[in-house]
Amino acid sequence: MNAERDLAPLAPSVVRALNDKLYEKRKVAALEIEKLVREFVAQNNTSQIKHVILILSQEFALSQHPHSRKGGLIGLAACSIALGKDSGLYLKELIEPVLTCFNDADSRLRYYACEALYNIVKVARGSVLPHFNVLFDGLSKLAADPDPNVKSGSELLDRLLKDIVTESNQFDLVGFIPLLRERIYSNNQYARQFIISWILVLESVPDINLLDYLPEILDGLFQILGDNSKEIRKMCEVALGEFLKEIKKNPSSVKFAEMANILVIHCQAADDLIQLTAMCWMREFIQLAGRVMLPYSSGILTAVLPCLSYDDRKKNIKEVANVCNQSLMKLVIPEDDEMDEAKQSITLSAEPNPEEPVSKPEAASTGSLDVSGDSSVSNASVCTVTSSERIQVTLNLDGIVQVLDCHLHDTSIGMMTRIAVLKWLYHLYIKTPRKMFRHTDSLFPILLRTLSDESDEVILKDLEVLAEIASSPAGQTEGYGPSEAAEPRPGQVELHVPIRNSQLSSSGPKGLECSPSTPTMNSYFYKFMINLLKRFSSERKLLETRGAFIIRQLCLLLNAENIFHSMADILLREEDLKFASTMVHTLNTILLTSSELFQLRNQLKDLRTPESRNLFCCLYRSWCHNPVTTVSLCFLTQNYKHAYDLIQKFGDLEVTVDFLTEVDKLVQLIECPIFTCKAQPLPSSRKCAVLGALTLPAPPTPPHASQQHCVRK
Repeated sequence: MNAERDLAPLAPSVVRALNDKLYEKRKVAALEIEKLVREFVAQNNTSQIKHVILILSQEFALSQHPHSRKGGLIGLAACSIALGKDSGLYLKELIEPVLTCFNDADSRLRYYACEALYNIVKVARGSVLPHFNVLFDGLSKLAADPDPNVKSGSELLDRLLKDIVTESNQFDLVGFIPLLRERIYSNNQYARQFIISWILVLESVPDINLLDYLPEILDGLFQILGDNSKEIRKMCEVALGEFLKEIKKNPSSVKFAEMANILVIHCQAADDLIQLTAMCWMREFIQLAGRVMLPYSSGILTAVLPCLSYDDRKKNIKEVANVCNQSLMKLVIPEDDEMDEAKQSITLSAEPNPEEPVSKPEAASTGSLDVSGDSSVSNASVCTVTSSERIQVTLNLDGIVQVLDCHLHDTSIGMMTRIAVLKWLYHLYIKTPRKMFRHTDSLFPILLRTLSDESDEVILKDLEVLAEIASSPAGQTEGYGPSEAAEPRPGQVELHVPIRNSQLSSSGPKGLECSPSTPTMNSYFYKFMINLLKRFSSERKLLETRGAFIIRQLCLLLNAENIFHSMADILLREEDLKFASTMVHTLNTILLTSSELFQLRNQLKDLRTPESRNLFCCLYRSWCHNPVTTVSLCFLTQNYKHAYDLIQKFGDLEVTVDFLTEVDKLVQLIECPIFTCKAQPLPSSRKCAVLGALTLPAPPTPPHASQQHCVRK
């Protein structure tokens, strides 16, 4: 081998020593190389310097022989030391062969590569920053090295590089972010620790604004937060906490919209720490960004609503989710109900000439913004011209209603979630009634089914929503009474009035003239009453267990007179006579005994006004489905002579156990405070006559002894 000729200017003795297996001999050769390069630097002989570096790289560091590679590494380090501050001119040539040795199968050689690179970086200092990405890439691999000596060497190099980055203001963050975004998804425990440590360092440097690039690494951070190592989880938790502090300090510079969907995903994580952390971030985002988060409401609700039913084991998550839910609800304002109209007016006023082409910005302004599933949208707001000239944000009401509807249909969700869903619906009907009534036909069936819920609290909230639907002025369409509603409109399959031709012919106009027409009701009120009675008819258990409770609450939420007026009108045309009798009995009991109907009872006791007489006539016609309730209505309205005449007719009726039970209840009602205290006192002579009339007409066949006792009682 002609080493003298091929490897000049390196002396043959230096070449032999670099190839020696003993470290001490290679070290002596490195000192000779350092001396040689210093002479070239003094002579400003750059060509010879490059030639020496090339020989050490190609013939030694990249050699197939392991001892030669070790000699090349120590030789390159010696060159860097000799070059001093001028090493920055040759860093690419010095670094690349060393980094190649990071992948060597020999752990000792990987360690020597760390040692060589440490010496190169220590001399070059800030000059290595243009090569930071390749250094970081190499170090991230060594951080997961199985050999402890290699890991120890890489940690020393890592600390040195962090010191250089901290001291310098020339760090290329833009160029580094793509590499960080790629490496942050590593599943290796040590690589993750390495990544988090660097994020913490970069976050602490005042001249580096990592917050601008947070959307690109936030998802990876939440992934690392679920690591099995407690130490790594703690480090990641600290890093996320630092970012959140920065967000609170500088909310105006935060890209909230770009991170919204990332948080939505991790708010649904199975890991408690990830879910709690993401939920805390979501809480801050909603409170800091305000209506910027509104277009993402459907995703946020999907994540938040199930958390409201968590038990005490996840109490912290539940509490934060509740704050998120309440804060998000407050962002919906009445102006959201007018957004479409405002946009439409702008479009009409700025409508271009058909012959003129429409510019792209103008064309885009007429479209809708759907960002509920796109995390890459940097600006979630849509600008519209309003009287206050402020930026408006589009409320994706369709998406919100879809999420709420899905949660109501899900039978596995908890009670608190169902209550929250109903609160949202009520809130939306209050704040955006015109938009919400577009969804009423689809929501109405599930709201009716929710009346069968096992929780009284859920039923109360459900009744509030139904009452708002039935009373809101926004629900007033072209006013039609029951006769006009007989023909169902398109899209209103569930909301129709089941009037049959036979009923119309039998009831005639008299049955329709008493249909409710009070201004406080809208076109959905009568539909609600019809469907509620249909629900009671098809689900008798609901009527027995919750019927009185539901009707009494509705009387508090709506006008009690309207409710009784409309139900009486509907029951008048009911074909199922047994149900009609049962329903009338239920309504009568509520009318006579509930405190909520005190004013209605007083109104019926005084039949001097046309309204009260009209109400009595409407009730009376339906109350005739049940003879005993008819008599009790006459007692309530102090029509004692007519009550006496009706009782006389009882002798012509078939006496059954149910009939005698009803009579027994009537006798008890006569003695209750409704008739004895709060009503006008009944003269004792007439009272005795009425009570006596209950037993005078004997049926054709003598009743059972127990029945006789019941009548006499």
